[in-house]
Amino acid sequence: MNKTICIVEDDANIREMIRMALTSFSYDVTAFDNAEDALDSVFRDLPDLLIFDIMLPGMSGLEATQLIRDNPKTKDLPIILLTAKDTELDKVTGLDCGADDYIAKPFGVMELGARIRSLLRRTDTDDTHIVENLVVSDLSINYKTREVTHRDKPLDLTFKEYELLCLLVQERDRIVPREELLTTIWGFEFMGESRTLDIHVRTLRQKLGDGADEPTYIKTVRNVGYRFIGD
Repeated sequence: MNKTICIVEDDANIREMIRMALTSFSYDVTAFDNAEDALDSVFRDLPDLLIFDIMLPGMSGLEATQLIRDNPKTKDLPIILLTAKDTELDKVTGLDCGADDYIAKPFGVMELGARIRSLLRRTDTDDTHIVENLVVSDLSINYKTREVTHRDKPLDLTFKEYELLCLLVQERDRIVPREELLTTIWGFEFMGESRTLDIHVRTLRQKLGDGADEPTYIKTVRNVGYRFIGD
């Protein structure tokens, strides 16, 4: 069965361009020009992935993303944000709202397709053979429910932050190179800027209460990668 992708973009030309491209990639596509109608559809019939423009009439893509993350039924849906803005602050804001990836306009449909495949590949991972719980340092990771607690308090992690933390914890006996993190988490087709990784590490550190200068959990190894250093 084809995967279903929901597009929310108020520019008719861009919306149709994305719809045609994704249809050619064998996805089933629903498209909306506003977040309100899209959310009504999403809450009735869950898609496999959502693409939101940030600047929309009425409710913004950021507000819609937050509502999706706050709903238990939809909180784990992969979300990509599209926007004409391309500053680091805008990216961090989008990621903090719960988006899993961020693409600035203008973009190529091949790049968008690669990002979508990477996200869907991660959500399709069969975890039936994974140990259900892992406790390391003062973190507890439940692989079945994808929940992480820090000092007995739940952490609200995005999809990518969760994957990044799990990989670093699982490979905590070594430094994980930047290229390996990008390839494993964003996919071998990843064509985005390497700053995407740094932004995710930064937001993950903030949620862990970690500092870059004197880290408790994630250590930066300059020009190489990152290492989880919790006991």
